[in-house]
This record gives sequence, structure tokens and C-alpha cells, in this order.
Amino acid sequence: MSDLLDVPLTTLQGEPTTLRELTGGRPALVVNVASRCGLTPQYAALEAIHEEYAARGFTVVGVPCNQFMRQEPGTAEEIAEFCSATYGVTFPMTEKVDVNGPDAHPLYRQLTGTPDVDGNDGDVAWNFEKFVIGGHGEVVARFRPQTQPDAPEVRAAIESVLPA
Repeated sequence: MSDLLDVPLTTLQGEPTTLRELTGGRPALVVNVASRCGLTPQYAALEAIHEEYAARGFTVVGVPCNQFMRQEPGTAEEIAEFCSATYGVTFPMTEKVDVNGPDAHPLYRQLTGTPDVDGNDGDVAWNFEKFVIGGHGEVVARFRPQTQPDAPEVRAAIESVLPA
């Protein structure tokens, strides 16, 4: 298995990158996102978490995905405009990818091997599934879509990967 931080990605602006470059090698919360989902308001909490923990070496990374009822149909430019104008998103985002199935992005092929709190691994259930990644690329927690980004258990997982 390759190092999670070095899996090739492409930014929403079309530039080649890696998770290591997007995060500066810092801990992160990786979330598959969508603009037309009932959970889309989670963007506000994701941005708040990003802003709150940035000074402590943490970032959120948004990964647009159109696999769930086509709730992310826009172009990269439309996604960027929506996120910025509607939720003031400043955290990095990748290009739109598949998170499940035969065309799942290599990042998600690795992430989905991590079990959630109930011990279930495998496919991403829906938009806004969250993975807490440590600074060395280890996946320390997985939270299903209904778990809010600022829930106590998510905050505890984030705190666990930050320097004291």
C-alpha cells in the first residue's frame, strides 16, 4: 500500500498535487462533499473547524463527488464559486472524484479500508463522510455522513492528532 499522503491528486483548479502538499504534511479531515445534498450545510461547520484548528497545524480537505444521486453535478469552477460564495470555504479542495466502485480514486481505495466506530469499513455511505488523518498519513478515525464535523467525537479525534 502506498503512502496515503503521496497518492497523486488534482486540485479543484486542475493542478497536480498530493495530500501531503495540500496539507503541508499536517493532520487533516478529508471529506467527500457535494453542493446539492441535504448535508451540504455541513460546509459551514467544516470551514469553522478548518479556521479553528489551522493555527495548530490542521486542515480540512474537501473532495467533491457526484456518485450519490448526482448531487455534485457542477464544473470545477461552479463548485469553487458555490463553496466560496455560499459558505466562505477557504480549505483546499480536489477535483471531483469517485469514492466507491471500480473507478474509486486511489485515495479512497485506501481510506475505505478504515472501519468506523461500529467496526464497519468498505464503501463510503453518502456525501460528507469524514476521515481524520494524522500527520504521518495514518487514518485515525472515520465518521459517517450524519456525524457533524464539529461533533464531540470528531473534535476528540482531531485533538488526538494535534501537538499538545
